[in-house]
Amino acid sequence: MVRFRDSWRNLLRITSVRIIVQTVMFGLFVTLAVLNTFAALDRLPGLRLWLSKFLEVDPLIAVATALATRRVYPALLWSLVILIPTLFLGRFFCNWICPYGALHQFVGWLFGRSPRGRTDSGVPVAIERNRYRRWQRVKYGILIALLVAAACGSVQVGLLDPLCLLHRSVTTAVAPAVNMSVPGWWGAPRLYAGAWLIGGVLLGLVVANVWYPRFFCRVLCPLGALLGLLSRFAWWRIERDAERCSGCDRCRLHCEGACDPHARLRQAECFVCFNCIEECPEGGLRFAFFPSRAHAIPGPDLSRRQLIFAGLTGLLFYPLARTTGRATRDFSSTVIRPPGAREELEFLERCVKCGQCMKVCPTNVLQPAWFESGLEGLWTPVLNFRIGHCQLHCTACGQVCPTGAIQPLPVDRKLGLGQYADLGPLRLGTAHIDVNRCLPHSAGIPCQVCEEVCPTSPKAIQVGRRQRRRRGRGGGAGEQDDGPPVPVVDITRCIGCGLCEKECPVVGDRRGVYVTAEGESRSQHHPDRDRNRSVRLPGASSASD
Repeated sequence: MVRFRDSWRNLLRITSVRIIVQTVMFGLFVTLAVLNTFAALDRLPGLRLWLSKFLEVDPLIAVATALATRRVYPALLWSLVILIPTLFLGRFFCNWICPYGALHQFVGWLFGRSPRGRTDSGVPVAIERNRYRRWQRVKYGILIALLVAAACGSVQVGLLDPLCLLHRSVTTAVAPAVNMSVPGWWGAPRLYAGAWLIGGVLLGLVVANVWYPRFFCRVLCPLGALLGLLSRFAWWRIERDAERCSGCDRCRLHCEGACDPHARLRQAECFVCFNCIEECPEGGLRFAFFPSRAHAIPGPDLSRRQLIFAGLTGLLFYPLARTTGRATRDFSSTVIRPPGAREELEFLERCVKCGQCMKVCPTNVLQPAWFESGLEGLWTPVLNFRIGHCQLHCTACGQVCPTGAIQPLPVDRKLGLGQYADLGPLRLGTAHIDVNRCLPHSAGIPCQVCEEVCPTSPKAIQVGRRQRRRRGRGGGAGEQDDGPPVPVVDITRCIGCGLCEKECPVVGDRRGVYVTAEGESRSQHHPDRDRNRSVRLPGASSASD
């Protein structure tokens, strides 16, 4: 009976409740990541309301996109669910809800070293290594630099935001690796450009927990830094009873945030994990409303000089990144964005590189970019028609985008049907024939694959006989070539879906037919941009602004 009663007491401990909540949140994240497929979205249309919820409640994404676009995307108002409680409870998100934080904590608990011995001052090494360290202020410098860059119009928070980083890693590295090990377990096999680097970043940050607990959360996480700044206003925080405290420092042994609860509490670093309270043998720690300010350090350990340096770093990033010229259509005609994507500069103000659109794409055509669109476009979605094509009746990428970088639009708008017939179909680009690579043109080998697979009606690619000019005096009309029929692209009908490039039998660096962004509907230089521009897509969700 006593043993049964003790087991219930352990289960009802606040740390046990926290671990249960963390496990549920991590399981929910994985479940939504698994369900983020075109097939699941097609069977359960209401699912799209939930697939992006973890990203929509991310305050850092909401703040950064608001600074860049000067407006708040309505879906990101869900971030108030995290922001408002943080003002009262402190940085609870990091140790109760964040799935990336739960992953780091689990790896640290499972594989972390437990050093023995004592330091020269007699403090156990296991306790000493978990004290606050000055490099924990690095994350505040990263946050300031990212927010200043966002205010200039370059949103780069997705590089280190924990939810974006985790989702991008799961999409492009973890899920393909699982499929390779257990075929069919996590959907169809997928390939992503640069998956080795994205997966390597995830692996390196997770493995760092073996040597330093919660390394990413304490040192690098910009979302944690933002919540830490807001935690200075928390009403409910740790209070230490100096009369009961015996100075044993056991409260530091399993402190997740290294917030020094044994001395003056560093509010910005406290994860509200309750470990210190349950570790204290004297009962000298407790959470209380409005404890004395004299017992806490409310703000981060950041000097004015460091603050200015971080701000200047973000300020200089913007012009240095833009001087590559890759953010404009004049220099980036090979970069083709998903259907419904906003004009390039506005797209870069919104895209947080989360990878949601890549995961839901049914043909694997969406890939993380390298430097095709410059430094700003790293890991943003681009279409690679060597891998897949854009399906005519698919607009799933816009349905799961959490920031409106890809606008939700009906299939009829994409195809230019029904009430959108006067606007015509949405154009991603234009196909071109490379006469030096095309088999009928260059080698005289009959081939009509591009014409056969072209999905438009009437077809944008047609075949016919070449016309050659006579080589006699006086010129005159041309004459038909006796060779095989050759493909010709009608640029007024081509929508840039890429199916022709995907199916072209020519192998090598370039296919016989290829697609560029020329003539895309969202381009500033497109002659019909006023009718077809994606900044205000007719039929798109009114929440896109």
